[in-house]
Amino acid sequence: MRFHALEVVALEFAEEREQLAAAGVPTGVAGPHTELADAELLDAHGRPTTLHEALAGRPAVVVFYRGAWCPYCNLTLRTYQAELADALKQRGAALVAISSQKTDGSLSMQETNELTFTVLSDPGNTLAGRLGILTEPTDGAKASQAALGLDVAAVNADGTAVIPMPTAVITDAAGTIRWVDVHPDYVTRSEPAEILAAYDAAL
Repeated sequence: MRFHALEVVALEFAEEREQLAAAGVPTGVAGPHTELADAELLDAHGRPTTLHEALAGRPAVVVFYRGAWCPYCNLTLRTYQAELADALKQRGAALVAISSQKTDGSLSMQETNELTFTVLSDPGNTLAGRLGILTEPTDGAKASQAALGLDVAAVNADGTAVIPMPTAVITDAAGTIRWVDVHPDYVTRSEPAEILAAYDAAL
């Protein structure tokens, strides 16, 4: 029975990914030459901050991820720590990761993966909503998550299961978007080399 239950869980996640991939990038996603406006956020210790404070007038790579509960997000941010953080620092750029989870999830993400870059919480999905990258797990995926002991709404700061699609955004020092890469299929992510190439081409 246990094996059958795991098969059902895997099937639900596979179906969700197929649906997301088929739908593709949402229409209306903010593109280059638009502003990534400021927003009130929380740092990993629950202190109020803003995007502008975090970027401190620097060009930046802003990464939106689903949450500390997502294994693909953990792998991605560890990879960014190893292969992207220093390269951006050498370029005078900031690297910031943002999710809709509560601040204890941000702290867990930062400490567990030994991240030296800034990890923030966007409690109401303000930034992700402006970008147009919001999504929500399907009912089948929610049931499968529950079977694994996960309730996304319970770990999100706003009490909903709405999350951002994995997205990397490059902004210049004025906060203008220069490049956006959205991944509806959350298993795939922007590769560090791809981000650096886009950064060097745009700035």
